[in-house]
Amino acid sequence: MTERYQNYVNGEWTDAETGDTFETADPAAPGESVATYQQSGVEDAERAVEAAAAAADEWATTPAPQRGAILRGAAQNLESRKEELTNHLTREEGKTHAEAGGEVQRTIDIFYYYAEKTRDLGGVVKSASGENTTLYTVNQPVGVAALITPWNYPIAIPAWKIAPALASGTTLVLNPASVAPGVALEIFAALDEAGLPDGVANVVTGPGSSVGDAFVTHDEVDAVSFTGSGQVGHMVYDAATDGGKRVQTELGGKNPTVVAASADVEEAADIVAAGAFGVTGQACTACSRAIVHTDLYEEFVDAVVARAEAIEVGPGDEYDMGPQVSESELEGTLEYIEVAEREGATLATGGNRLEGERYGEGYFVEPTVFSDVENDFRIAQEEVFGPVLSVIEVEDFDEGLAAANDIDYGLSASVVTNDHEEAQRFLHESEAGVVKVNAKTTGLELHVPFGGFKQSSSETWREQGDAGLDFYTIEKTVYDGY
Repeated sequence: MTERYQNYVNGEWTDAETGDTFETADPAAPGESVATYQQSGVEDAERAVEAAAAAADEWATTPAPQRGAILRGAAQNLESRKEELTNHLTREEGKTHAEAGGEVQRTIDIFYYYAEKTRDLGGVVKSASGENTTLYTVNQPVGVAALITPWNYPIAIPAWKIAPALASGTTLVLNPASVAPGVALEIFAALDEAGLPDGVANVVTGPGSSVGDAFVTHDEVDAVSFTGSGQVGHMVYDAATDGGKRVQTELGGKNPTVVAASADVEEAADIVAAGAFGVTGQACTACSRAIVHTDLYEEFVDAVVARAEAIEVGPGDEYDMGPQVSESELEGTLEYIEVAEREGATLATGGNRLEGERYGEGYFVEPTVFSDVENDFRIAQEEVFGPVLSVIEVEDFDEGLAAANDIDYGLSASVVTNDHEEAQRFLHESEAGVVKVNAKTTGLELHVPFGGFKQSSSETWREQGDAGLDFYTIEKTVYDGY
């Protein structure tokens, strides 16, 4: 039986005013429905914002450790249902069981982390120039935040927006992507069970063009946090800033791994393959460009092709790599594969939709590697949200670093090298918000800032760690001469 979800507004689970619903399907078996959701409209979005605005003052004045206790309770509730949430995520988004379980665990960890951070919230005390004056700062909640999240990490990304907002005393509304919203709604069930006051956190499913836009443009919304495509993100940024709102956006990447002459080829192939093909390449930090020194180039191509061909593709509950999330995403990947071949890149392995008994009508594609790619090819410049790797040959480290930076994006970048000087140069000169040495481009620690340079973000506010709290608070300076 298909599970049926409602919106969560002002502490109640409710149907949309539109009376309409939509269904999600299993990307490994598109004929199988996973759940039914509310196809909400502007009126539903406005009700949610009004509920968040009405709850804002009381939540802001709730002692921070009490807010933390609710976050801790939500973490415990999620933890008790980890396997159930993992299975739902696999069925609705397509991740393998291991990948889905890791994402659910990250969500649990995020809520525990921000629960503890509430004990340390506060400002700083400074020395005043005059006598009988106490000079200090306080951090006050920003008010109401509108959160718009994507489908590729459908529980972790909402969590790293929701948890710091609630910890800081900010109320919120969320519009999750319609492709896989179920696990995001389960966060609200966990918060409700933990005793979250009515109206503090609200979620409304439905199109971003109506629900999301109503959130972004509503007068009662003070801050907007968006993760998604660049095209939509730029529109969100313009609409939010036109309304005088605080805004952060994370808009994707075209992430390189530079393989230096001193690198171990087998280690480099392991690192690149993990970054390129993990989560079916559907990560904004996925490695899509391997920039390889000429001395290692042919050996590296052979090694990374071997790793791609060893990946067993199939439904996520049994195999190494699951399907793409939807038919449109699969078609986009296959289109880029055709573009790469027309541009003159060599298809080293993969490139086909997978068909047969194991795959049924699912959205499966082979892990794909292109060699002989030039850095100005579309396949090397435009984000391909699928398991497709371009391998680019360079003559030396300087050329490799220049190629890594010769891109409109700047989210994540890594280098594989055994040369300390090269590693340090890469760390300092790489134009990316996340830089790694001898590690894959994917994978983030939850207690440090995350965000990109250039077209990968608005370059305003970072997410996660203390930076996540900064976005949801406003600093006030106090001169107390009493």
